[in-house]
Amino acid sequence: MRFQRLVLACAAGLTLHSVAAHAQLTVEITGAGANRLPVAIADFTGERIVAQALASVIRADLDRSGLFRLVDAGSPLADSATPAFEDLKAKGADAVAGGSVTTSADGRYETRVRLSDVPKQAALGNPAYLHTGAQLRATAHRIADFIYEKLTGEPGVFSTRIAYVVKSTGRYELKIADADGSNDQAALASREPIISPAWSPDGGKLAYVSFEAKKPVVYVHDLASGRRHVAANFKGSNSAPAWSPDGKQLAVVLTKDGSSQLYVVNADGSGATRLATSSGIDTEPRWSPDGQVIYFTSDRGGSPQIYRIATSGAGAGNPAERVTFEGSYNVTPRPSPDGKSLAFISRNNGRFQLALMDLATKQTQVLTDSAKDESPSFAPNGRMILYATEIGGRGVLAAVSSDGRVKQKLSVQAADVREPAWGPLVR
Repeated sequence: MRFQRLVLACAAGLTLHSVAAHAQLTVEITGAGANRLPVAIADFTGERIVAQALASVIRADLDRSGLFRLVDAGSPLADSATPAFEDLKAKGADAVAGGSVTTSADGRYETRVRLSDVPKQAALGNPAYLHTGAQLRATAHRIADFIYEKLTGEPGVFSTRIAYVVKSTGRYELKIADADGSNDQAALASREPIISPAWSPDGGKLAYVSFEAKKPVVYVHDLASGRRHVAANFKGSNSAPAWSPDGKQLAVVLTKDGSSQLYVVNADGSGATRLATSSGIDTEPRWSPDGQVIYFTSDRGGSPQIYRIATSGAGAGNPAERVTFEGSYNVTPRPSPDGKSLAFISRNNGRFQLALMDLATKQTQVLTDSAKDESPSFAPNGRMILYATEIGGRGVLAAVSSDGRVKQKLSVQAADVREPAWGPLVR
């Protein structure tokens, strides 16, 4: 039963194939939004190779978002030059960005960018960035974030990171990569399954479940130092870690007192407190953005459904409120960053699909047409949802916008990729 597989976090049921250790995610755009904003990103002037690489990454970021339509900018455009507004207007561009790259006295590059409103012929911003050659892609992502935020009013997420698990023959790797799949690095490699990675709110740590002790144990891993500590290793199963918004606690699922039940522990592993008592199986907790509520999956009503429970007054008498009522199977709740909607996996006619509920109206929309979706994870601006699915019997990651229009596929050639988690905005 699928719900039991989720509860037990049994990676043995996954179909997994080999992958080269260095393989990285590739992103394929499979659907774009309507009414995309036309924007021109000119080639930058100055250090030619660096300038071309920056512009290329910026274009790819904006195109991948599904919100922009790229317009040919024509010739290179320095940040200090006046754009050819009439020509750009004739091409239909609403905005244009240009820039220049020079070498500073300390050997680093200085990249200056100017974003302009074409119809108004007015500058929208002129930021400058100091960076090394090794920081080129990161700088391009920051520039794309600047352009995205100026033109949409929302934070860009091109500078964020994602975590996911790749399985090669006899080897599991917990990978960290840029949001576009590049710059992938292994945070942990093991011969035993690694599942349920969860980012700390500051982006500096990952909590996850590892089976290296021949049982599921929750670890907290510091990404900068590589050091980690055990956060939950009680009798039985320890699984499904989820960070509190302040980063001080983890919600976890423990079987130390019988069936799978919800507990809260301090991030250092101390102070385990039971959140509720249920006659059924409670699992897959996730905090609301304000920290007042934890959403979770439970079969206490006879079939797997989503519930929520207040974090204050935790204990045996704390009542839980059912959230989902449509259908007989709804699991893996993920509240949006603004707390207004809830992503989850719903079974529809035998297909497991990503759905999104408006928590105020309870209206629900199925966002995907696939059949084996799991592990949804919101982008920190709430615009996109990353999830795992299967295509041709192989595990891949995919992303879909909250309105269902923008779609992407992220895959590693001839490999299975699972357990995605989208990291937070880090300024």
